[in-house]
Amino acid sequence: MKIYAPFAGVVRFLVADGQTVETGDQLAVVEAVKLEAPVLAPGPGVVQRSIHEDFVDVAGGDEILRLGEK
Repeated sequence: MKIYAPFAGVVRFLVADGQTVETGDQLAVVEAVKLEAPVLAPGPGVVQRSIHEDFVDVAGGDEILRLGEK
């Protein structure tokens, strides 16, 4: 399952590659001009980060990570 940035900004991850997450867990935060949007897991899975560093600029709709099957 692909997870996308909700809008343009700077992404900060709260999970690591290979980490198992459950529905509703916070995966990352996208920040732009004093606005922060949490990126939540839509279902359970194992994190596969597309971007490997924190504080990288992303555009709205950019893939930031994937959730693989548990």
